[in-house]
Amino acid sequence: MSLFNFQRPKWIPRWLNIPLIIFLAFVVVLLFFGENNYMRINEYRSQINELKSQIKDYEDSAAVYEAKVNELNTENESLERLVREKYGMKRINEEVFITDIP
Repeated sequence: MSLFNFQRPKWIPRWLNIPLIIFLAFVVVLLFFGENNYMRINEYRSQINELKSQIKDYEDSAAVYEAKVNELNTENESLERLVREKYGMKRINEEVFITDIP
């Protein structure tokens, strides 16, 4: 009996052969069971999209703060208003009354 004289059973279709089965098994292992499987790739892709949206939000807030810093560096009135309101500073011979009424 020879190894190359293998007869396939009648219930196996003609187009189904051993190299095709091996190839399909290899593809299934790569897609679902490997270290870089399809589900992990999708998870990484969603994390990348989430991080990109966070980067955009942080860049927008950084732009707002840069505009505030630029305003405080160029306009003396806005700097004086900030110092008076936030830190309670006053001019000489000036009285400041701080109340808790909103």
